[in-house]
Amino acid sequence: MTILDKIVAHKRIEIAERKIHTPISALEKMTWFERKPFSLTSFLLNPEKSGIIAEFKRRSPSKGDINPRVNVKDVTTGYFNAGVSGLSVLTDTHFFGGTSEDLMEARRNNSCPILRKDFIVDEYQLFEAKAIGGDVILLIAECLEAVEVKKLAGRAKSLGLEVLMEVHSKPQLEKITPDIDIVGVNNRNLKNFTVSIQTSIDLYQEIPDQVVKISESGISNPDAIVKLKKVGFQGFLIGEHFMVAEDPGKKCREFIRQFS
Repeated sequence: MTILDKIVAHKRIEIAERKIHTPISALEKMTWFERKPFSLTSFLLNPEKSGIIAEFKRRSPSKGDINPRVNVKDVTTGYFNAGVSGLSVLTDTHFFGGTSEDLMEARRNNSCPILRKDFIVDEYQLFEAKAIGGDVILLIAECLEAVEVKKLAGRAKSLGLEVLMEVHSKPQLEKITPDIDIVGVNNRNLKNFTVSIQTSIDLYQEIPDQVVKISESGISNPDAIVKLKKVGFQGFLIGEHFMVAEDPGKKCREFIRQFS
């Protein structure tokens, strides 16, 4: 069983418990459920924005704690003030140390799109994402069948949320549906965990033109942004490179200045 398999199995147990304690009817009554979400695609395509989606990430299964000294408000407002196009907030607790409250805190303090970064396997999580102030949800093609992607993407769109589908290889692109707004190429090899932006470059031409294209993971050099932009990528998700810094927002600002 891979780490992804373990995460998904645990996630299904979590969701079953949360459905009992907080039914969808309760989520629909939360303050942010009725708000109109921001459009990440619009922010990514705005030439005045950086194209960076900066991530708040407390820990990872492989590296443990990343930066326990920082808080959501300081980091995300630092990112926002640095000129990012959007924020990504991990909400998985068991493996990544995140919470829904992390995203809500980011929502309270920032007026830009927020991606709920989690392992979405059930429609219930889409209602959660809307209720806690999310604008975009992540569908990981590696852990979902094509029929599941179609169903989840369709429901997300009906709720007014945008959909980012993450792929690791060419066959996963076959799962793209008309409800997918953004396709993100994860540069991390799931078999050996090596990372290379060449993965994004190799897959670029295979991604349909109707979606916004972003590159994820392993981007730690402004030169990589320049290279990926020349290929045609419109967005770049960066997490640990900023989060390991004493002041992630400052590091993000300095990073953006180097290629702007």
